[in-house]
Order: sequence, then structure tokens, then C-alpha cells
Amino acid sequence: MASPDSAPVVVHVAVSCRFEILGRHNVAFAEYVRNGDALILIRTFVPPELRGRGFAEALVRAALDFARAERLRVVPECSYVAAFVERHPELSVPRS
Repeated sequence: MASPDSAPVVVHVAVSCRFEILGRHNVAFAEYVRNGDALILIRTFVPPELRGRGFAEALVRAALDFARAERLRVVPECSYVAAFVERHPELSVPRS
């Protein structure tokens, strides 16, 4: 669970195709679909009471780390993910 003073802990819930951060009464998440060699990031959601604490960034970084480890292309359908990848090209997943 994320506390106001700690870094968010991202959990990969593969059965739900999500990366999650548990809040006290809610969940922030990034959803994906895996299609062949592609990880399609379709939605990022952070509840209003958890916003402004870097949760969306932590979720996207975890998804990109996963894609890199699995050697998957990233397809950002989520506008937040697309903007994040554009701002941080050093985190892009290398193509094989």
C-alpha cells in the first residue's frame, strides 16, 4: 500500500493485465494488452485522491521495464503513456 511519505510500490498483476499501486481505499493502474511481440498500453488511471504523487509515472516506468525485460515493442494507446515516452526517449524499448 502506498503511504504519503513513501515511494509507490508497483505490482504487476499479470492475470488482470495491469500494473497496480494500492492506495488506502483505491487502486491506481495501467492496463495493457499483450499481442504477439507488442505490449499495448491502453489505459492509465490514478484516482483523484492519489494524484500528484508520481503514481502514473511509476506505473508507466514499471510497464516499460517489463516490456524491456520481455523484449516487447511498446504501443502507447493511452495519451499519458504516449506523452511520457515522447518526453523520455531514453526509456524507450529497443527494437530487435
